[in-house]
Amino acid sequence: MTTTATPAFTFRPVDPLQDAALLHGWVTHPKAAYWMMQDARPADVERAYLEIQADEHHHALLGVGADGEPAFLMEYYDPAHRELVGLYEPEPGDVGMHFLTPATEAPVHGFTKAVITAVVGRLFEDPAARRIVVEPDVRNTAVHALNEAVGFVPVREIQKPEKKALLSYCTRERFERAVAAV
Repeated sequence: MTTTATPAFTFRPVDPLQDAALLHGWVTHPKAAYWMMQDARPADVERAYLEIQADEHHHALLGVGADGEPAFLMEYYDPAHRELVGLYEPEPGDVGMHFLTPATEAPVHGFTKAVITAVVGRLFEDPAARRIVVEPDVRNTAVHALNEAVGFVPVREIQKPEKKALLSYCTRERFERAVAAV
């Protein structure tokens, strides 16, 4: 059975030492196959998020639900320095983004769309952010549909070292139109 809800979220930085066990369960679950950490040990997850914490061009946040519990993971990065270097022509104000909702036995209808809406909205809170850039695996059709629902436009396929990805962009204006249309 699924329930319907439109949750409100707050965000806090990932604390690699405190959050590694939680994140390990999320990123190694079969549902998170596109996160590419299936074989990670808890220490690997802790190390990965310590590296992100120390990186001026990459950041990780937990989305926290109204109950105060972590509800999802988001990462954002400067694509001129991380992830997409040499794979596209970055523009001023570009922000790269990833998000992960954990597997659950009690899915909530509309939850993942609420998450991506909150993530993109959070990134556009920064007036310097002009365009959100994503590069999900070309096979991840579920996330492509979510991206389109909040205003992303597919640009082209690119070959990253770890995957073939669908490069897509979302401007503030497209996001606002998509959210207003709901």
